Amino acid sequence: MSHDLLAISNLLYRYAEKMDGGDLAGAAALFRHARIKVPGSENHLDETGILRVWQQRLKIYPCGTPRTRHVISNPIIEIDAASGRATVRSCYTVLQAPPGRALQPIATGRYHDEFERIDQQWRFCFRDYSLLDLTGDLSLHLNGL
Repeated sequence: MSHDLLAISNLLYRYAEKMDGGDLAGAAALFRHARIKVPGSENHLDETGILRVWQQRLKIYPCGTPRTRHVISNPIIEIDAASGRATVRSCYTVLQAPPGRALQPIATGRYHDEFERIDQQWRFCFRDYSLLDLTGDLSLHLNGL
């Protein structure tokens, strides 16, 4: 069971690492087998759809990153080992330090994720990406604001 906890936790943290590193395609690939609920849509996105949204919406700076740090916290991980399924409820805080600006929190919210184990490997199968709770200044993070 501890191996399962570590593997699932690492998926959460790998997502944050890839986003903060500007590897949007790598972050999207984590959701290759997942449905993603986004705000304002009844339809779920897949890997290609979420990558397109990120490429259109996120500002990437000359350093190749969005100059962010996603902090994933308070994960509540519930594993059903017999069925090879798990759910995770966690919190996130996004910090940003755009050029010429101080480090500041720009968003907090929650992720509700579902995972499945296939051939002894855990993977995302669902993410509710719509649970944004509080926002700061997103104008240097998102295009179109």
